[in-house]
Amino acid sequence: MELIETTQMPRIGDKAPDFEAMTTTGQIKFSEYIKDSWTLLFSHPADFTPVCTTEMSGFANEQKYFESKNTKLIGLSIDSIHAHIAWVNNVREKTGVYMRFPIIADIDMKVAKLYGMLQPGESETAAVRAVFFIDPVGKIRLIMYYPLNVGRNMDEIKRALEALQTSDKYKVSMPLDWRPGDKVIAPPPKTVDALDERLASKLEMVDFYLAKKSL
Repeated sequence: MELIETTQMPRIGDKAPDFEAMTTTGQIKFSEYIKDSWTLLFSHPADFTPVCTTEMSGFANEQKYFESKNTKLIGLSIDSIHAHIAWVNNVREKTGVYMRFPIIADIDMKVAKLYGMLQPGESETAAVRAVFFIDPVGKIRLIMYYPLNVGRNMDEIKRALEALQTSDKYKVSMPLDWRPGDKVIAPPPKTVDALDERLASKLEMVDFYLAKKSL
């Protein structure tokens, strides 16, 4: 993956911008860290803050779940490596939750700017609560942004990840509120022959363009 130098916020479908950074688990090159796996890159405004502590603890508590989905976690805030280490230890001492995934020390804001995590209308010096879903070939597949004062929804993060992975595996789409085990949407026909085949199928059809099936 080539290093991308840009001030434009990454978009869905873009290659994830590469970078090198120090983290709580050591120096990383992002393109090497994410290779051949799904990755969630998520930012939080600051260490030793209440909402961020609940969110990062939530990721830590779900780390085994994400590993079972071939998904790596990596956090970020505009704090030093020393602040990160002290915060990780403090949370472990106070709550028993251990953040074993890497947390990027982005004191110079390089990565936050590269990923559009700094949004001046919200803050000039703190990253918003962003989540980037990156697939095994390094493409950004979904982006979530939350303001500083609203925590993310872990259930939705997990649901969205499973929806993306299921869609890729079976070449289908997901309806409103889809959850694992629900019916999925079959791709609409693109030729008249495919239309005839669709009409003769046993799919659950609202109409020819909206047909559901079980996996």
